[in-house]
Amino acid sequence: MNTAPSQPGAPATVQPARARRGTPRNKAPRAEGRPPRQHPVLDQLAQLVPGLFGEVLKPLKRGIYQDLLDAHPGVLEAEGLKAALALHTRSSRYLSVVASGQPRHDLAGQPVEALAPEHVHHALIEVFRRRQGRSPEDLVPKLRQRIAQAFEASGLGREAYAALVMGRDETVNAITADALADAASRAARDEAMLRAFDASGQTVEAFADMYGMPVHEARRTLDRARARASQAQPRTA
Repeated sequence: MNTAPSQPGAPATVQPARARRGTPRNKAPRAEGRPPRQHPVLDQLAQLVPGLFGEVLKPLKRGIYQDLLDAHPGVLEAEGLKAALALHTRSSRYLSVVASGQPRHDLAGQPVEALAPEHVHHALIEVFRRRQGRSPEDLVPKLRQRIAQAFEASGLGREAYAALVMGRDETVNAITADALADAASRAARDEAMLRAFDASGQTVEAFADMYGMPVHEARRTLDRARARASQAQPRTA
């Protein structure tokens, strides 16, 4: 981990010895409030693999450390790369990308595998904790919504998902349980609407008008219910 830069010097009347000697010519004084500089290897990676480490980040495939060393022999130093990747994968920017549920990507920028549901969930929780610490707003309702969406995207049943993501933090467990209950309630409403639509014999437009819903919302709800029903069907050999 990089050592934090020294604090700005005292007022001119009581300057520390280093300040009296002057700032070295090759180092600009750190601006007040500027965050510490990131690991220099991350600057290298942004140049070498901009599709993964540039302005837009992507979740990294497992084994990316060795892939990087193999792809850039003599350019990337093993220990520096290890430290840089540790900082990168713990950063809020990267965790936010993982929380979005995007697949993992290889060095060519191609999606190669889905993120494990528990990885998405734990990223959601960590991003929430960091943002809640800086925000006067109660972010729990948004977290519940995001967990419910991640659960639905996982394709798992409620008990299977809970078994993967529940941990020792009882507060987080309670929020997760509420989110899963929200998702179950919405799934029941969606299923009821699909049954009503199938029985109505109406077009989506006429059905939406009958229920006073925007057409796009009715279509999205019906599609979601059909997709969920399809996932629930047992697979045949």
